[in-house]
Amino acid sequence: MHEYDETASTPVTSAVLTTPSSANVLTLSPVTGLRGQVSIPGDKSISHRALMLGSLAEGETTIQGLLLGEDPRSTAACFRAMGAEISELNTTWVRIKGIGLGQLQEPADVLDAGNSGTTMRLMLGILASHAGRFFAVTGDGSLRSRPMRRVVDPLRQMGAQIWGRAGGNLAPLAIQGGSLKGIHYHSPVASAQVKSCLLLAGLLAEGTTQVTEPALSRDHSERMLRAFGAEINADPEEKTVAVVGGSRLRGQAVTVPGDISSAAFWLVAGSIVLESELLLENVGLNPTRTGVLEVLREMGADIQIENPREIAGEPLGDLRVRSAPLRGCTIAGDRIPTLIDEIPVLAVAAAFADGVTVIRDAAELRVKESDRLAAMAQELGRMGAQVCEHPDGLEIQGGIPLQGTEVDSHEDHRIAMSLMVAALGAQGSTTLVGADCARISYPDFIPTLQRLTDL
Repeated sequence: MHEYDETASTPVTSAVLTTPSSANVLTLSPVTGLRGQVSIPGDKSISHRALMLGSLAEGETTIQGLLLGEDPRSTAACFRAMGAEISELNTTWVRIKGIGLGQLQEPADVLDAGNSGTTMRLMLGILASHAGRFFAVTGDGSLRSRPMRRVVDPLRQMGAQIWGRAGGNLAPLAIQGGSLKGIHYHSPVASAQVKSCLLLAGLLAEGTTQVTEPALSRDHSERMLRAFGAEINADPEEKTVAVVGGSRLRGQAVTVPGDISSAAFWLVAGSIVLESELLLENVGLNPTRTGVLEVLREMGADIQIENPREIAGEPLGDLRVRSAPLRGCTIAGDRIPTLIDEIPVLAVAAAFADGVTVIRDAAELRVKESDRLAAMAQELGRMGAQVCEHPDGLEIQGGIPLQGTEVDSHEDHRIAMSLMVAALGAQGSTTLVGADCARISYPDFIPTLQRLTDL
């Protein structure tokens, strides 16, 4: 990072990250000219699913490019506790000796999902279908406040027995595994977590389990389940996917592409920081996840896809982004499920864009690791942005220079990284409290930011 001394002709390098105790405080200053190559960490959604399906499959599964964040570590710890043999996690080569579908062991202790909603929600479908075994699941304080009824209610319709606080809406949760029956569930929200939970429950259910959504959510589960041998039928026009119970899963070699949700921070940073050019390598380009590319291009971003290819059923490529003037747009409707995790950093892009950006139909963000709509409205507002908060979105008047000040991550990794990006284009220094939570999904984000800004 560079802190500018008004009496000097060249920038003075300053300390970036200080950790005076348990409070992680990051000081950032505005920069010009982000340049270089960035290796994007493995896709978190795919990493979770590879660990889970590898544990449930027969034989050996190998994973290359696994995300080493805290959330996948929580998934691995839970499945180790239920009998799966998972080697030490690393980005190059992870081996899993699966124990076979329906063979998870009753754990001796409570399963801890940490901060990972994906771990808890997807695992509930798996646990509920393991007849004759009892499971208890909890998480950290944030996860224990996040709603679980969206998966608990349809699982109960399939015959699951689940108990917990607030009628089963809040963890800790207790699950008595049993015999489930397939249902056709019409989800009120487009949620990959809800869909994936029910498909995983349907693997051992009697008959066929179908999920219909109001809009297509990300389809990593369907792709990977099919690769592992499950009978998956999808009808994109009807926004329906189904799994036939009784499938056998067989171990596979999985290569995890870079997470486009992580790449989004660099796409926005490269767009708003003058004289920038970044090459983001090996980014997953699954069409159910590329809404962020479409929106940024509509805003005027200069983003090119290079070397497009496909590995293990997942499309990927390299993304080159160059700085460009942005303009406001509307982000709503069927686009939202394709970029739900990227909305915090898109709000940053909106603050730097000319005109008004309107975000609607994104109430789901209120029940993430934090209330992301409220958090971004509050913190961008502290920096001088004009942000109007609505029940399901934000309205942002762009083009007003942001001012460095003290902001807070709300202990949410995506809020933390979004505010770091905002600080790069603000006037004066910005102090971010709670910066270290970025490691949850992107362990090397701060070191990468340091490297790109100290060149």
